[in-house]
Amino acid sequence: MNGKSDLLVITKAKDLCNYVITITQKSPKQFRFTFVSRLQNLSLDVIECLFRANDIFIGKGSEKNAPQRLGFQHKALTNLKLLAYITEISMTQSCILPKQYEQIAKQTTECMRLVGAWINSDKKRLSP
Repeated sequence: MNGKSDLLVITKAKDLCNYVITITQKSPKQFRFTFVSRLQNLSLDVIECLFRANDIFIGKGSEKNAPQRLGFQHKALTNLKLLAYITEISMTQSCILPKQYEQIAKQTTECMRLVGAWINSDKKRLSP
């Protein structure tokens, strides 16, 4: 890419997505078009929202961009919550293993914490 490193939250979301895609490839075929596709798509959607939010500059003179950036950040949070819930259902239906559920839950929680910290950081930067 361009030599710049991603935000920590984006790196963690990429790790989560890679993990989700890796483990769901081994899920039973009967879940391919229900849980597997939803888990994979949600994890990809989180990364997309984070990239879109990061590409919106906010700072002195660009405060008008803040609501759009906040919208993408909140969409990422919502997708992470959905991912956590669908992961739980996937485990109860034996689509994924309990250890895999625990790992996804841990990574999802970490991503949610980082997105929340990012939102708070933006609010502090924009407050007078």
